[in-house]
Amino acid sequence: MHFQWYPGHMTKARRMMQENIKLIDIVVELVDARVPLSSKNPDIDELARNKYRLIVLNKADMADAKTTTAWQSYFEAKGFFVAKVNSQKGAGMKEVKSLIEKVCQEKKARDKKRGILNRPLRAMVVGIPNVGKSTFINSFAGKACAKTGNKPGVTKGKQWIKINKNVELLDTPGILWPKFEDQAVGLRLALIGSIKEEILNTTEMAIAFIDFLKKTYKGVLEERYAVDEGKENLEILEEIARVRGCLMKGNQMDIDKAGRLLLEDFRSLRLGKLSLEVPDEQ
Repeated sequence: MHFQWYPGHMTKARRMMQENIKLIDIVVELVDARVPLSSKNPDIDELARNKYRLIVLNKADMADAKTTTAWQSYFEAKGFFVAKVNSQKGAGMKEVKSLIEKVCQEKKARDKKRGILNRPLRAMVVGIPNVGKSTFINSFAGKACAKTGNKPGVTKGKQWIKINKNVELLDTPGILWPKFEDQAVGLRLALIGSIKEEILNTTEMAIAFIDFLKKTYKGVLEERYAVDEGKENLEILEEIARVRGCLMKGNQMDIDKAGRLLLEDFRSLRLGKLSLEVPDEQ
């Protein structure tokens, strides 16, 4: 199974970020709390050298809370400011504002020594497709100023958003990186919906996800679908198809439909709050 999605507009978006980074004081990088390292674009570290860095663990409400706390400690140990948020409900925004205010005060003190007064802090908001940047910005700003959508690729160009007299945000389109060195990263990004669905093999993804659940979250499949987790992964997917009535003509089991159902159940929290990677694996 091979995952890759890097359409032309991402090259253009990366160039735009490169051109604007000199205007920026802090880079706010949103990652998905279910896959914090896999959803952290390695290119950003190169782009954002010598800038303040804030990692926002977005969609924290969808992830395993204990694992998310471990990830927060992991990134803090590497020198990042870190906040856990649920952008949909605005949870964690006070923490984000507090951290940005802290950076703001440091920047003001530095500017004052250089004779620069009253220049707002400029933050660039970055992240992979479908990580929730626009929802985060709207929640942070307290108004609808960025387009939102539950699919990758909604934000197409840059836009400056004035939060208050002290802070301005630059929203950017979601970008991936040209090549996934580890295909497990591609699988995780596909599972959370950051890779265009049309290019994916749903059945293969579902089988790989079943394998992960059996090893990491024993009992979840059995509880949700009343299946025997001791069976082979494909047999379990076929059993889910049978239990949920995913049938084609001639009473053949539609395992592709069952795969889509399984992935939708994961994304809709019907399987519970799950994290797809832990810091100890890194």
